[in-house]
Amino acid sequence: MNYQVIIPAAGLGKRMGAGINKLLLKLEDRPIILHTLDTFIQDPDCQKIIVVINESDQHFFEDHLQKHQWEKITLAKGGEERQYSVLNGLEVADPEGVILVHDGARPFVQKAVIAQLVQSAVQSGAAIAAVPVKDTIKKTEGLHVVETINRSSLWQVQTPQAFRFSLLYQAHKQAKKDQFLGTDDSSLVERLGHSVQIVQSDYDNIKLTTPEDLFFAKAIMEKRLKI
Repeated sequence: MNYQVIIPAAGLGKRMGAGINKLLLKLEDRPIILHTLDTFIQDPDCQKIIVVINESDQHFFEDHLQKHQWEKITLAKGGEERQYSVLNGLEVADPEGVILVHDGARPFVQKAVIAQLVQSAVQSGAAIAAVPVKDTIKKTEGLHVVETINRSSLWQVQTPQAFRFSLLYQAHKQAKKDQFLGTDDSSLVERLGHSVQIVQSDYDNIKLTTPEDLFFAKAIMEKRLKI
């Protein structure tokens, strides 16, 4: 089932503390973003990849596009917030079918999860990857615990998130009009009163955010080589 994907790659990644866009950091001798792109480049169902970038990283991406002749990939200009970057990506996407939004810093998403998300979005309009919360969650006031949350109904949300194009575009335009900033694309769709389905992902699909995450990433890669 065909789809497009928007990959926001314009963030600075300040928590990584690298002084450059964290997606350009090397993981097993290749920039993180190239590992992420591989999954979608190799997926025959993926018809278009829109990478939203900072102007300062444009030469890096253009050089790789020319070197590898990646015809699927289109570049778009990043916005001041991730949400605005996604909207910029939507503006250059094909205005039909299913579109995914996926973090550039999640290089380990499984193709089976992508396929399930696309199928669910076709049927319901909106679907997100997530895993059940494993840890006990406490609600606090300052450093004082006021409640232990029942984790049986809690999910840790990941990307990709998949939507019918028309639904996601409407949600982003409405959020911009209302000057609303959401924590993810799903939250914008939820504001419209539309239900969002969960597709269970796996715990390997981590987002590389801090220096410690690079150690976990290498462990995941080594584990997959043994399978």
